[in-house]
Amino acid sequence: QVQLVESGGGLVQAGGSLRLSCTASGSLFNIYVMGWYRQVPGKQRDLVAAITSGGSTNYADSVKGRFTISRDNAKNTVYLQMNSLKPEDTAVYYCNVKGSRVLSGPYNYWGQGTQVTVSS
Repeated sequence: QVQLVESGGGLVQAGGSLRLSCTASGSLFNIYVMGWYRQVPGKQRDLVAAITSGGSTNYADSVKGRFTISRDNAKNTVYLQMNSLKPEDTAVYYCNVKGSRVLSGPYNYWGQGTQVTVSS
């Protein structure tokens, strides 16, 4: 079984900061990409940021320069430092892990989601 445990969400005023953490545990091998997505009611889940095992990063245009994703491969943990938060960043944030196992092939797991609310 694979489990993704997220933490760090909450309520913050515009301009403030939050740091999300997600730790993956279980039968995980060859994790390629760890990332964060967000979703608001009635809309699709969108990529916020992702980081590969080699450290390459990808950000949504709306968060570039404000959010920073990082990763501790030894701990299977990914972080999202969110600065200069805006009300439009309000969403449920989901951790995501993609990788591959030798016998069963690719896998794709999601965390339970953590609410981030930015007040104006």
